[in-house]
Amino acid sequence: MPVWVNEAYAEYAKRLPKDYALHLIEIPAQKRSNNADTDAILKKEAQAIMDHIDPSDLVITLDVKGQNWSTEQLAQKLQGWHDQSQSMVFIIGGPEGLAESCSNRANHRWSLSNLTFPHPLVRVILAEQIYRAWSIIQKHPYHRA
Repeated sequence: MPVWVNEAYAEYAKRLPKDYALHLIEIPAQKRSNNADTDAILKKEAQAIMDHIDPSDLVITLDVKGQNWSTEQLAQKLQGWHDQSQSMVFIIGGPEGLAESCSNRANHRWSLSNLTFPHPLVRVILAEQIYRAWSIIQKHPYHRA
């Protein structure tokens, strides 16, 4: 990832308290070529992702076909999941998206926007929105409606 992505992600991650801590796990993208078998690539990536998910985890995939949540709605959901002591896993897919097995495992599918964003930017947006939602929960002045 570009330096700016890592710095921006780290900035929001460090602002969160321990009970809302972000833990980034990067799954290396499979090599792609002009004749690559996309289904096989997605399956390999999916298996690598699923290896990091426990059966009790609450899984939220970022999916353009998912539900659009306002920041306030995200804050309500985040607080509810936190209060239920659920371990949350947010999955950002690769260039071709996610395999069906990952989508099927999801408890929620969330669309950040109808726009398409580059994957590095999605990482930063996700971290910022989690921080912003936490600030709403805490009545912190970061979020001003």
